Amino acid sequence: MKNWLSKALTNDKFILSVIFINAIVIYLQESEIKWRILEYIDITCSLIFLAEMIFKHINLGIKGYWSNGWNKLDGTLVILSIPSIIMFFYPVHLADMSVLLTLRLLRTLRFFRVMHFFPGFSAIIDGFKLAMRQSYAVLLSFFVIIVIFGLINCSLFKDFAPEYFGTPMSSIFSVFQMCTIEGWYDIPNAVAEGANSETLGHIISIYFCILLIMGGIIGMSFINSVFVDAMVSDNNDDVKKELEEMKTQLEEIKKLLEKQK
Repeated sequence: MKNWLSKALTNDKFILSVIFINAIVIYLQESEIKWRILEYIDITCSLIFLAEMIFKHINLGIKGYWSNGWNKLDGTLVILSIPSIIMFFYPVHLADMSVLLTLRLLRTLRFFRVMHFFPGFSAIIDGFKLAMRQSYAVLLSFFVIIVIFGLINCSLFKDFAPEYFGTPMSSIFSVFQMCTIEGWYDIPNAVAEGANSETLGHIISIYFCILLIMGGIIGMSFINSVFVDAMVSDNNDDVKKELEEMKTQLEEIKKLLEKQK
C-alpha cells in the first residue's frame, strides 16, 4: 500500500490527471451544479495535492522542497487550498468567515501547476527572464512616455471627453489603450465631437493620428521586436557557437589538406 501510494504521488501523469479532474469539477460547481458528489471529488483532489506535498517534504526535507522553483509554486497553491479543506469538514464554524470563503476561490490557481508538465516550459521561462532583463529599460521608457502623454492629454482634453481624460489615471489608461490599438477610433472621435469647432476637431484628429502611429504602430512594434529578439538571443548564441566550432573544424581540415600536398 505504501509503495503504491508513493509511486502515485511521484507520478506526473497521475498528478496531471488529478488536476484535470479537479478542473472539470470546479467548472461544474461554478456552473451552479450542486451535486454532492462534486464536493467529495473536489476535496479528494485537494487531499491528494496535500499528501503529495507532505510526501515530498518527507523525501526532500523542508529546505530541499522549497529550494525548487516548481515546488514553491505547488506548495503555495496547496497552502492556499487548505481553507477549502477546513471548510469542508467544519462548515458550521467557518461559514461566516468571508476571508476563508474568498481564499476558497484561490483553489482555481492550482491549475497553474499544469504548466511545468509542458515540455520545454522551463526553457521558455528562462528566455522570458532573459528578455525582461535585456528589455526592461525599453519597457520602462515606453511606460514613462505613456504617462507623459496621459498627463498632457488630461490637461488638453478633460473638458472635451471627460470619460476618457477626466482624471490623470483615466487619461493614462486611454493613451495606453490607443498604443495597444484598443479604442483607437472611439477615443479620438469622442474628443473631436467634444471640440468647439470643426477646425479644432480636425486638428485633434491629426494629433491623435500621429500619437497612434508613433505609439501604437511604431512604438509597440519596436518593443515587440526588442522583446522577441531578447527571448531568442539564447538560441542565437547556441547557433553562433556551433558555427564557430564548424569554422574551427574546417580550418583544421584545410591545414591537413595543405600538409598532404
